[in-house]
Formats: sequence, C-alpha cells, structure tokens
Amino acid sequence: MQQVGVSSFKALSQKANVSEWQVRQLRQGQAAQMRVAALLKLSQALQISLPELLSSFSQSLEPDVSPVPTSGGQATLEAELAAVKLEYDRSQSQLAQQRKALWQEFQQATLQTIESWLLQWPTAAYAAQQNPQAPAVRLLPLLRPVETLLQEWGVKAIAEVGTELPYDPTQHQLMEGTAQPGDRVRVRYTGYRHGEKLLYRAKVSPMVSTKP
Repeated sequence: MQQVGVSSFKALSQKANVSEWQVRQLRQGQAAQMRVAALLKLSQALQISLPELLSSFSQSLEPDVSPVPTSGGQATLEAELAAVKLEYDRSQSQLAQQRKALWQEFQQATLQTIESWLLQWPTAAYAAQQNPQAPAVRLLPLLRPVETLLQEWGVKAIAEVGTELPYDPTQHQLMEGTAQPGDRVRVRYTGYRHGEKLLYRAKVSPMVSTKP
C-alpha cells in the first residue's frame, strides 16, 4: 500500500472501488472466496498481478486468525485457486467477446449514420474528376482520411462509379431498364460490403446496345 501511496485500508477500498468488508476479506487471507471482479480491482489498485495477489493473500496476514493449512487444506486451497483462475480466464474471454461485439455495433451505427454520404459521395467525386477545372476537385483530398478509416474497418466498395461490368443481381440494383445476369452494366452509385456482410448493392444502369 505504501508503494502505491495508499495510507489506509479505507483509502484502499475507495481507490479500488470495493467495500471495506472486501478489503478485510483480503487481509484475512480469504482471496480464494472472493469474487474475481473485486480481486481484479484490488490487484489494479495495488499494481500487482492477480496471481501475485492470490499468492500473497491466500493465507492470513494477521496472527492467529486462521491455522496453518494441513496437506489436505493445502490441496483444497490449490483447488480453490484453480477455480478462481478458471473463472478469471472465462471472464477475460467474455470481456474480449463483449468488446468485439460493442466495436462491431459501433461500426454498424456509424455506417448507418453516414449512409447518405457513403452512397452519394463516390458519385459526386466521380463527377468532379471528370472536370479537373471544377472547384470541387480541391475537396477530394480532404476526405481521404475518412476513406482510409473505412478501409481499416473492412468496408469495401463493390465497384467504382463509372465501372462497366457484368450484371449480378446479388451485388447490383438496376436503376432503370432491364438486364439479365451477365449483361454489361455501368455503375452509377457504388455499393459496399462490410467484411462478409453486404451493406448496399451498387446501383447500375444497362449499357446502351450499339447493335443495329
């Protein structure tokens, strides 16, 4: 406690955000009976690892509070420590899964918020690039950080605006006319995939036939 600047047991409970009763449990060597969440908070407050905390406070630190464990008691203690470690590992796994789920939810919410920009910006940028003298061309580099962020999130365009490719109804949405799978179409508004998930189909138009 002195090494981390904690002056009293009450101060330790406040710093770790646990009850004074839980601090008393730790002092009495009852770490194996405590909840993992409280142990984690105390280990962080004392700036020591959880295994070190368990090892240091598995026996009473106050004289005559509990007897020295026998060989059978030692086996029981080791089993309890193993159970705590198992619960700790399970909690860490659950936390990792929760973080991943929350991160994915955040990405989905962000993409929904900027949906209009995602669908309209590539077409506006394509139009500006067709006229290099237009003032709007100067704005294109300003959006590159956003485009880089989308790439890092795994958001990929199905095809760039102006691209000619075979019609695929699973990836493309006709804006006008009719087309059969494999017919040549031109992309007018790009679509997106987020990892393996299809977010928006690319909007396309059939190519005008040049046959007589």
